Amino acid sequence: MTWFIELLTGHSMAHTALIISGVIALGIAIGHIRLFGISLGIAGVLFSGLIFGHFGLTVEHSILEFIREFGLILFVFTIGMHVGPSFFASFRKEGLKLNLLAATIVFLGVGVTLALYFLFDLPLAVGLLSGAVTNTPGLGAAQQALRETVADPSKAIEFTGMAYAVAYPFGIMGIILTMLLVRKIARVNLDEENAALTESQTDQKNHPVNFNFEVTNQRLAGMSVCKLANLVQGEFVISRLLRSEQVMSATSDTTLQLGDILHVVCTQDNADKLAIVVGDPARVDVRSIQSHLSVRKLLITRKEAVGRTIAELDLINRYGVTITRVLRAGVQLVAHGRMVLNFGDQVTVVGDEASVKKAAADLGDSVKQLNLPNILPIFIGIILGVIVGSIPFHIPGMPAPVKLGLAGGPLLIAILLSRVGKIGPVIWYLPQSANLVLREVGITLFLAAVGLKSGGHFIETLLAGDGFYWMMLGTLITALPLLLVGFAARFVYKVNYVSLCGLLAGSMTDPPALSFAQQSTGSDGPAVTYASVYALVMFLRILTAQALVLLLA
Repeated sequence: MTWFIELLTGHSMAHTALIISGVIALGIAIGHIRLFGISLGIAGVLFSGLIFGHFGLTVEHSILEFIREFGLILFVFTIGMHVGPSFFASFRKEGLKLNLLAATIVFLGVGVTLALYFLFDLPLAVGLLSGAVTNTPGLGAAQQALRETVADPSKAIEFTGMAYAVAYPFGIMGIILTMLLVRKIARVNLDEENAALTESQTDQKNHPVNFNFEVTNQRLAGMSVCKLANLVQGEFVISRLLRSEQVMSATSDTTLQLGDILHVVCTQDNADKLAIVVGDPARVDVRSIQSHLSVRKLLITRKEAVGRTIAELDLINRYGVTITRVLRAGVQLVAHGRMVLNFGDQVTVVGDEASVKKAAADLGDSVKQLNLPNILPIFIGIILGVIVGSIPFHIPGMPAPVKLGLAGGPLLIAILLSRVGKIGPVIWYLPQSANLVLREVGITLFLAAVGLKSGGHFIETLLAGDGFYWMMLGTLITALPLLLVGFAARFVYKVNYVSLCGLLAGSMTDPPALSFAQQSTGSDGPAVTYASVYALVMFLRILTAQALVLLLA
């Protein structure tokens, strides 16, 4: 048994692997326990880490730091890769309102901290604030500011670190409890909220719809489809036409005749334009007429097709195959010549069976290729994210530069790269299964490291001296801003509950709370909101932490 005791108490790599795996396994088990219909979910790993740390089952400090930061990088990078394609559309729609609400939470937290400082002569204000809002970069910025402004900073830095460690675990729980409380009081129906969010994210004005028009305008007789497109000046696709009871494909050179019935895929606005130029809607649906044409959905997985426009591929003139719709990140789009195709897009095509097979070969249409993990883009993206996160931004009057850090940099880069889709030979795509695995591994590593790091002195600090007092004050800093803004957002501004969960987690730059929000809502919607507010919140958290040091030093 000596070898086993050495394995538990030593500092070998085997010991590190054993402890980290044990913390995660126990934490996931704890997270599955339900009390009064509530479970901790992924946050159970944090408390498992606290238990291990309390009993001295920990890991060497530098290794623990690496595990924590690398886990965080993996989590935020995969979140960015997932939400990137839909991020900008969401930001344009509700970005200003959500960022104002998130900024309000930040400043309310600072206000509560200042009130506690003056009411209770609190010497640990910055540390408690950083822990209560679960913002490690804010703590780092505050400690850097202390080095610049205090004659003997070592004691002040140590105290802020202790206050942070006490407040941090309850900061995470405060966010989660706020989500649950809002859900309970607002009587949220998750199915309805998810459906409403999906509907709001789908731009109904730009949603593709099927129409049938009969050519009754005599001036169109003998006109080509290409000239009709120039005349209407709208985005539409003629997938096929009915002439003399025969259904055929419509190429750009196809000439129109009176009485032709065009089957068109376009938005409602463009359908109104077509009705004016072409003629009245037809009573017959071309799709109901039996023909040699077939409809198939094909995947864009061939490198040569990625990054090219539909016009450049020219499937209609090469094979007589028409691309009518593009499904991207769960959103249906009307296909048009200028549209650039991304890896993983699903296109709807119309053509005869032999031609569709040729088009499939050009586009790839390989599920295996789609699900094949592509490791190179992950680590190139992480490299770029770490570099961007390390760039210092000097602000006049601040004692230390502001940085996006190891969380903000990879998140920003992942959003941008997943939006771009392809740079040279590198395709910035991560299969959903690989994304989910890396995301869960990242957040569990992060939580395990945080718990182990805080667990050593957590119970002692909590029960001895002012630890419990600090915890209660930290809980106020966490809860008051979240509750005030959370209920205002829900009842006054009518923010969707799924988005609200992402807002609450993002306002605290808190990955564990985001992971809990995704699990509890069964949606990736919180991640989009989280990413929308993250950059501003991180900037404000760092700025206000340093400003507090300057104000209270």
